[in-house]
Amino acid sequence: MLKRIIIQIFALNFVLVTSAQSGESGGMPQLNPEFWVSQIFWLVLTFGLLYIILSKLILPKISNNLESRKSQILENIETAEKQREESEKKVKEFEKIILESKIEAKNYFNEARQKILEDITIKKNSLDKDIDDEISAAEQEIKNLKTASSEKIKNIAIETSSELIKQLIGEEANNSSISAIVEEQSRKSREKQNGI
Repeated sequence: MLKRIIIQIFALNFVLVTSAQSGESGGMPQLNPEFWVSQIFWLVLTFGLLYIILSKLILPKISNNLESRKSQILENIETAEKQREESEKKVKEFEKIILESKIEAKNYFNEARQKILEDITIKKNSLDKDIDDEISAAEQEIKNLKTASSEKIKNIAIETSSELIKQLIGEEANNSSISAIVEEQSRKSREKQNGI
């Protein structure tokens, strides 16, 4: 590239020198051919030094910075990709834990519900049994009262009848005949109640 620039400068110099020699002297000193050699020297020296400084000092630093930035960017991208993959794994693990927790909570709820239903059933059966026992006891007591009351009523009727007869007639009546009459009356009242 430097050779190309030098060749172009010499070609330009040759063209300008030949054209300047053909013209009149005077005007701008840059276009005066007698100063061209020194101008070309300083031009080559300045651009050569600038090229050497740029190529040997500045461009390598810029290249190194660009390379280090590129490698840092690639490392950052790689790290970000790893972290993204790890975060996706963590999210999947958390979703799995949440799902397992939901299933476990549902199982606990169903077990508790089942246990409560069983307790309710046991208590209901126990209460039904207690109620049935109480009803049976009450029915038995009513039956006993019925039986005992009819006997008591019969005895009271016999005593009352014998006392009434004694007061009316003045004699004591036979309890067995009064008892037979009361039996007959109670049998008829029972038949009436039963609809016979």
